[in-house]
Amino acid sequence: MLSDRAPVVHVGVGARSGATAGEVLALVRSALAELAGPAGTGHARAGGASSGAAEASGHARVAGLATLDARAAEPGIVAAAERLGVPVTGFPAEELAGVAVPHPSEVPLAATGTASVAEAAALRAAGPGAVLLVPKRKGRRVTCAIAGFVPLHPDKSSSCPDEVTSVARLLPLTCGYIAGEPDSPHIPTPHTTADMDTHTDGPPTGTHAHDLRHHGDAEVRDEKLVDLAVNVRTATPPDWLRERIALSLTDLAHYPDGRSARAAVAERHGLPTGRVLLTSGAAEAFVLLARALPVRRPVVVHPQFTEPEAALRDAGHEVGRVLLREEDGFRLDPAAVPEDADLVVVGNPTNPTSVLHPAETIAALARPGRYLVVDEAFMDAVPGEREALAGRTDVPGLVVLRSLTKTWGLAGLRIGYALAEPETVALLERAQPLWPVSTPALVAAEACMTRAALAEAEHAAHRIGTERAHLLAGLAEFDEVRTVAAAEGPFVLIRIEGADAIRERLRLLGFAARRGDTFPGLDRHWLRLAVRDRATTNRFLQALDQALLLGG
Repeated sequence: MLSDRAPVVHVGVGARSGATAGEVLALVRSALAELAGPAGTGHARAGGASSGAAEASGHARVAGLATLDARAAEPGIVAAAERLGVPVTGFPAEELAGVAVPHPSEVPLAATGTASVAEAAALRAAGPGAVLLVPKRKGRRVTCAIAGFVPLHPDKSSSCPDEVTSVARLLPLTCGYIAGEPDSPHIPTPHTTADMDTHTDGPPTGTHAHDLRHHGDAEVRDEKLVDLAVNVRTATPPDWLRERIALSLTDLAHYPDGRSARAAVAERHGLPTGRVLLTSGAAEAFVLLARALPVRRPVVVHPQFTEPEAALRDAGHEVGRVLLREEDGFRLDPAAVPEDADLVVVGNPTNPTSVLHPAETIAALARPGRYLVVDEAFMDAVPGEREALAGRTDVPGLVVLRSLTKTWGLAGLRIGYALAEPETVALLERAQPLWPVSTPALVAAEACMTRAALAEAEHAAHRIGTERAHLLAGLAEFDEVRTVAAAEGPFVLIRIEGADAIRERLRLLGFAARRGDTFPGLDRHWLRLAVRDRATTNRFLQALDQALLLGG
């Protein structure tokens, strides 16, 4: 028997003319079973029996079917609703068109004005604050989605709007994102111009196919090489930080309490605590953004760190790309970003180009109804953090991401944070699991916000600038090497004809460099080099000379 507090769900249905009740019921019950499986909210049986006016599915109650009003009288949908014992609600096309859906498709958009009848109808029927519990699922002539509210804690009522989260946003899609499903239509990127390209599925061998999950640590894993592939500052964490982290281990019996660290981050940037969200590294923040924000037209400015696009794609989004050009110095032109983009992601300074964009150039991307996500993971490696947007409250929709793993050598501890409007922070926080940041990571975050720590980071930034200049001067001696001008980060991007082969020779000589062909907008002729101390740089330059000679 169902609990009175069992969540109520609404099922959105899209159906072609002639779809039978059997087809509708089969897909609806399959979605209900997915909702209630091991990764769902309960333990329902597929196709549970009716319970009063609504079919009971384990720990959920189906309130009704929802669809486009032009389809509400479709015999297959009507008969399916009668067999389930629930009503059918139809919504006008213009009303559904105003509902943001995470998994758009071209066919329903062209036919009805909404990019997914099933998802839009489910969300509209469930009401304000509802989330997708099961994203769009497809049959031959039917689509289905489930929306509702799920309590974060099993002992709290699902009627509390502050205690809901999206199961769909917290779990991988069992059928993959819609664009990758069999028989799914291709969704063109809006404003396809020379500055824009879309990801194509398949191995990363084509012009626009890139291994978005490849990162620098893969270059040095399991091999003893001099590491120029990972952008973590060497000789870190410093002793004082190691000691603070070690002392925190005596408190591991207690659940993490992030209030003190959150307050320290807020004070460091001159913000109220409601504008701060602590995360398990900046990478977690990208996943939260992709899963929690109600966006339809996300765009990523490339070349840049690939995890934002990977997270968006994993959440089912079609992602537009704005590709910055070498001939323009990989500098951002705000006019290249499509006006209808409702989420824009850009790095500053950008990984891997090391270009530092003017703060006002990035701020010019802000629009009403748009989230502007700025990855400032390397901003603390820039002396004075000039061009930083962290701490700004005058830019609408701004989300700034920071990482403490690079400067402080905490990649294995995972700590970062997001700075955003309180409403955005609340959305992201609801998508987080409980206690997402460990006690040692919280202690490290608070320690890195002190005046002494900030002064040390500033000193390190100046030292990195000096060592970067030495590396660039050495690279300038090679006619075969072209560097990206005006590098400002703790790494430089270089172009060498046949850099993929050069990289392999460098490995034989004991040096790991970051391949560039996994970044959209770059190809096999690019390498990224982390800035190291002068002695290491000199040895690398000698190895590069040998690698070039070996290539003839």
